[in-house]
Parts: sequence; structure tokens; C-alpha cells
Amino acid sequence: MFRCTGGVCLLLVLFAIVAESRNLDGDVLRLPSEFLRGGDNEDDSAGTRWAVLIAGSNGYWNYRHQADICHAYQLLRNGGLKDENIIVFMYDDIAFNEENPRPGIIINHPHGDDVYEGVPKDYTGEDVNVGNFFAVLLGNRTALTGGSGKVVDSGPNDHIFIYYSDHGGPGVLGMPTSPYLYADDLIDVLKKKYASGTYRSLVFYLEACESGSIFEGLLPEGLNIYATTASNADESSWGTYCPGEFTDPPPPEYETCLGDLYSVAWMEDSEVHNLRTESLRQQYQLVKRRTSSGNSAFGSHVMQYGDLRLSSAELFLYMGTNPANDNYTFIDENKLPSSIQTVNQRDADLLHFWHKFRKAPEGSPKKFKAQKQFLDMMSHRMHIDHSMMLIGKLLFGYEKGPEVLKTVRPAGQPLVDDWDCLKTMVRAFETHCGSLSQYGMKHMRSLANICNAGVTKEMMAGASSQACTSIPINSWSSLSKGFSA
Repeated sequence: MFRCTGGVCLLLVLFAIVAESRNLDGDVLRLPSEFLRGGDNEDDSAGTRWAVLIAGSNGYWNYRHQADICHAYQLLRNGGLKDENIIVFMYDDIAFNEENPRPGIIINHPHGDDVYEGVPKDYTGEDVNVGNFFAVLLGNRTALTGGSGKVVDSGPNDHIFIYYSDHGGPGVLGMPTSPYLYADDLIDVLKKKYASGTYRSLVFYLEACESGSIFEGLLPEGLNIYATTASNADESSWGTYCPGEFTDPPPPEYETCLGDLYSVAWMEDSEVHNLRTESLRQQYQLVKRRTSSGNSAFGSHVMQYGDLRLSSAELFLYMGTNPANDNYTFIDENKLPSSIQTVNQRDADLLHFWHKFRKAPEGSPKKFKAQKQFLDMMSHRMHIDHSMMLIGKLLFGYEKGPEVLKTVRPAGQPLVDDWDCLKTMVRAFETHCGSLSQYGMKHMRSLANICNAGVTKEMMAGASSQACTSIPINSWSSLSKGFSA
């Protein structure tokens, strides 16, 4: 009779399992982590790569968001993804905008090439909306309300990459149409996608102010989703390559920021590395260092959420890789700029209008128009800030009101307990005080805290009507496009 010791027996058992697990094609049993290694996807045998790219803004002053998305498309195409598997949402009002100094061209770097050429126009204009995004992600063609009809028609072995770039606020992401994208709705859709069994893993890169609040306390483990965000739950993200920078300003004819710091960090990193060998975790660390801008006041804290174990997978699994970088050996060192000047996302529009005003000839219609845009925007900002502060004082008292509105919940807790209440408070505010707009999204935490304090919609409506006896008449405060919630 054959006898063996524990160690020898274990080896023999493992050899037996491997031998028995061979199928007719010669494949062998592999550990779960091995399926997430980029090398297994060289011929797409491990599944199809899908990508959804979303620029959630419009207007030339938001040039950088569509530039980010176009750049991401070029990166993925160079990596080997097919157009049929890349779905692009962008308003498409930048390339041929009258203010664009290079008509038909979009750049994402001061010395960069055109990133607009060849980008699919899947969902543009009013078709860039929350409903279409959710329908695309869930593969639900019948729920679409326009666009190319392309959806993520993925299967159980496929890998999905989602990249979003725009303005945001606590618990909310902007869209060029109403309503905005709320964190609870996004998480519900991601859970539905998981329940459908139509992906193996999903990676979400999110560029927006307070973007950590979209996943903080909301995205559970176990959905095979890994997410990184440009900022934590209570800080701004940053635009870069902006007018007035000393190190890397845009060409002098540009009066707008060309990119966002977190976004250009991950894309410029991806362009110079062999993504067969660089992991999600390694890119996260490099992007985190660059986006923090040396822990100065001009950077943000890149965060990660969800199933962090997925971060060991190579980027190749989601983005492919440019063959020109195949001989690159990864070094855990960021050779890209780490201390570029940046502009708060919420101030990038003011910067645009200021430079537009400053450069316009004295007495010209262009100078008058830029001055009016700047003053209208400042008027809207002051109206929103003053109205929210006064509502807080009316609800909680002049001393306690500001404290309640500014409260930040501990890390790990979601922004609000009742998301329907938050949307009701947004509706009540906008009914009496006008649209929040992209700037006013910063006050979502105040509205959430009003909900968390137990304020009823009737009380909120009463306070809003008292605080807002009039609304500034300009495009920034218009309700013509509907409510944000």
C-alpha cells in the first residue's frame, strides 16, 4: 500500500485536480484571481471589453469635460477596443463652437494632438441624460429615448469600464439635461447590472467635485465593482492646463481649461505604460500622488471603493494597451508632472469669462458680453449662497443654522438617510429660489442635512418661499430645462 506524508499528499492531490480539470481544449483549472490577469485576455478569450464614456456638461466654459472624454476614447481605441464596444455620451457643442480657436479640433493637453477626430457620436445634445445612461448600462434598448441605440450588450465573462467627467456635488453628478444623476439611483442600477449576471468585473473612474460621496457608504463589496474617484466626499476636484498657469498653460488663444487633474493623470499615465503589466492599484497610487499636488491646497484626495481585490488586475483587461508600449517595464515612480497649477472645478467657468473679458477689445460687443456673463454668474452664485444660508437660519435659528448646514458625516456613512427626501428638498428649493445649476450642487450636503434633521417638505417650502422673494433673471437661474431632481 502506498503511503505519503502530509506535504507530499497535498502535492499529489493538487496534481490530480489539475489533471482531472483538463478539458478537450487543454484548458486547466485556474484560481479566480487568474481570470483577472490581463494576459488571459490577449485574444479576448476571457471576455469582451466594454467602455462607457460620459461628459456630463455642456458650454464652452466646460471644454475640459468633453476633452477628457474624447481623450479617453482615443486611448481605448489605441488599446484595441472596438468602436462597437465603446459608447460615448457628449453634448458635442465644443469642437465647432464659435469660441473654439481651432474649429473641429479638441485638445486635452497644451501640446496635445486632436482628440476629437473619429469619436463616435452615440448620444449627443439632449440625448445625454440619466435615463439613456442607465438604459445603456443595463443593455435595455427599449428604454432609450434617442441616440445611436448602442448599449452595453455584455455577457457573464465580459469586463466593463465606465468613465465620467463633469461637475458634481455631495451625492449628485451633473448632466447637461435635467434631472441630475443621484448616487442612490446609480448604485441601484449597478446592483441591477450585477444581478443580471452580465459582467465579470466592472471598473468605474469618476471625475467630479465631492465624487467620493457617490460611493461612500453606498457601494457594497461583492458586486465585482472597483471604483476610484477624483476627490473624497467633501472636497472639490480640479481643472488643469488652465489660462494663467505658469508651468503648462494652454496655447494663448484658449480662454478655458483643457483638462481635469485626476483625468489627465490617469490618461497620461496609461499612455506611457505597458498596461499588460501595470495594475489598477499601481495606477491608483500614481494618480493619487499626482492629483494631490504635493498635498497642497490645489489638489484633492483620490479615493477607491468597492471590491478592492480587483485592483490587482492589470489595466489591459479594461483598456487594452498600445503595442508601442509593450517593452515598457513598470517602475513605481511617477515621471509625469506632480505639481501643476490647478483651478477649482467650480471656479473654472469664472476664470473663462474673466480671461474672455480681459482679452476683448475695449468697447467691443465681445467685451460687453463677457462682462455680462461674468456678472450674471456672480449674481447667481450670491443668490444661491445667500438663499441657502437664510433657509438654514429660518429652519434652525440664526446661530445653529450654519452649523447644521455644514455638518459632514463620518467617513463610511452615506450623505443622507432618505434620498427621496433629498430630492423633495431640491424640488422645494428650486420652486422658490430657481435652479441650483452646476454651482449650486455644492449645497447638496446642506439639503441632505435638512433631511437628516427631520424637516418636512412643508417646512422646507415655507422657509424657501420666505428666503427667496425674487429670483435673478438670467440664464444661470432659469428653470426652463426642468428641475434638478
